[in-house]
This record gives sequence, C-alpha cells and structure tokens, in this order.
Amino acid sequence: MARRLSGCVRAEDTVSRQGGDEFIVALTGIQNAQAASVIAEKILTVITTPFILEETEIILGVSIGIACYPRDGKDSETLMRNADAAMYVAKQLGRNRYQFYAPEMNMQALDRLTLESDLHRAIERNELFLMYQPQLSLRAGDVLGLEALVRWQNPSRGLVSPGQFIPIAENCGLIVPIGNWVLETACYQHARWVAQGLTTGTIAVNISAHQFQQTNFCERVSDVLSRTGLQPSLLELEVTEGVVMQGVEQVLYKLNALRELGVHLAIDDFGTGYSSLNYLKQFPLHRLKIDQSFTQQLLNDQQSVAITKAIIQMGHSLGLDVLAEGIETHDQAVHLQSLGCDAGQGFLYAKPLSVVDCEEYLRATP
Repeated sequence: MARRLSGCVRAEDTVSRQGGDEFIVALTGIQNAQAASVIAEKILTVITTPFILEETEIILGVSIGIACYPRDGKDSETLMRNADAAMYVAKQLGRNRYQFYAPEMNMQALDRLTLESDLHRAIERNELFLMYQPQLSLRAGDVLGLEALVRWQNPSRGLVSPGQFIPIAENCGLIVPIGNWVLETACYQHARWVAQGLTTGTIAVNISAHQFQQTNFCERVSDVLSRTGLQPSLLELEVTEGVVMQGVEQVLYKLNALRELGVHLAIDDFGTGYSSLNYLKQFPLHRLKIDQSFTQQLLNDQQSVAITKAIIQMGHSLGLDVLAEGIETHDQAVHLQSLGCDAGQGFLYAKPLSVVDCEEYLRATP
C-alpha cells in the first residue's frame, strides 16, 4: 500500500499512515481542485488494481476525502478533520470514490459521532433486538431454518437501519460486542423454540470479519452453545467471501475447528466477492447463499441468470446446499427452482419477523 501510494504523488508530497487502514496524502503547490482530482483519480486506479497474495487475487477498495488549504482550513488539524468528513461521505456514496469537502459535511460528521455515542450504550439499554426471517425449501416449501437479523430501536431516532449503524460499529470496534450479543441471543431464542417442540431447522447468524478474526472466536461459539443448550448442528454461521479469503491457512484452521463442534458453515452474499475455487473446495462448508442482487435481476438480465446457474452447479459439485436470498416474486422462485436451487428466503415467503410473530409463524407451519 505504501509503495502504491508513494508512486502516485510527486517527490515533494508526503504520504503517511494515520492508523489502521487510513492514510494521509499531503500535496504541496496544488493550484486548483482539478489538480487534486487528477491525483485522486490516479490513487483510485492504482490502489484498486488487483494483486496476487498466496495464489489468491486480492482487490482493495478505497474512499478518498479531500480538503484544500486555505478554503477548507488553515491548520493541519482542521484540514484533517474536514478531509475525514469528506471521506465518510465518499464511503456512503459507494466504494472507490473521492469527495471534496463541503461545510455541510460537518453536520453529517457530527451526526455520525452522535450515532456512534448512542450505539455504545445501545446494548446495555436493551435497544438492540433480533428479527427472524424464515428459510424454506424451494421444492417442498417446508421451513429449513431462520436467519437472525439485528435491529436497533433508538429512543430519539426511532428504528435505525443496519445500513446506518453496522458500518459505524465496524469502524469504531463495536461490531465484535454487538456480534457476540447477536450470537448468544439468537442461540438462546432458538433453543427455547426447540424446547417448545417447534419445527425451526437451523438458526443462521452473520459473523463479521472482525468477530471471526478474534483469537478466541471458536471457544466463544463453543461456550455459547454450552450455556444456551442449543445443539451445534442447529447453528449455522454465515461469513462473506471476503472473510474466508483473508489468511487462508488460519481461516481453514478455524473453519475446521467450528466444523468439529458440529456447527454448519455458509458463505453469505456469494458471487459478489473473489473467492478462489481452489481454496473454496478445501473449506468445510455446508451452504452457499446467492446474493440478492442476482435474484432481483434474474428475470431481466441474462448475465445474472448465467452467474446464478453457475453458482448452483458449482455448489452442488462441491456437495453444498445452495440458498437464494431476496426472493420477492413467484416467478423468481420458479426460475430458481428450475435452475436447481435448493432453498430460498425473501419477502415472497416472509419478511423478517419479531419473536412473537415468528413463533406464530412456526406454530402455523406444518
């Protein structure tokens, strides 16, 4: 990263690491915004160029915020703060973008800081809760499991969408305690439903990269299963392609340890990352989950059809179950079934349900 950034700037410019995955580029003698844009474009092109690490293709994403002296600040502290505010806006707009600072961004940055402060207290104030979305067999129509989805009901803001608070949690380090809370709460609730004799199948829980990378992650999963009394075979942990492709040897060790516990493992949002099939076949997986973006385009985009078909065939060739996310129409379900997809979830079957509504749903399901 340092070499790539240094190669984008002039000898008189400065490149430094702020911390974590943040870098500062100080440009001197820049006369106008267009000159800064040229360098920003160059950085985007260079940083996002794929490279090979341990026989795996790695593609990085980058968001750039730009603050110009003296218009956006007359000291380094103000310039860095405003550049950071612009970078946050660039992130919100999508990966691989740059954004110039504008005064109204300070209000957005302040709102983000307030949201982060509120999030720190959300767990202890019992503001977080789980919703459950059923996963069904496309052929038989029976319930195969539930996916636990975290939600946040803030006293002043109301219902805060995961798209708002999950990125903040990842940036400020709260994603691990939130993830641990989700895992334990989901297992407790599922164990209760099983004890009531309800047909629930598995409970699927999303695991973030930060959570998975914790050295004691496997031990924590084992401890949660012991304390909640949930059978390991009823727990499915979902990780993204990006998680399993970071340090393959260590990932494989953890996945095997989890598999030995009896836990099911799934790759979520499959098709949106850059998995190496050579490594994928080594992982002790149970399921691939097709990203909803492919499901939504299934009826009007031949490329999405081709990718979906390829994922299903590849999954079956590896002995894996394949589930499609985001099914909203009967035609989508029929098409997926014709392609050989095993299972699905989406608004066609049920929206994410509260504990009470989910229990009623399960009782009404044969």
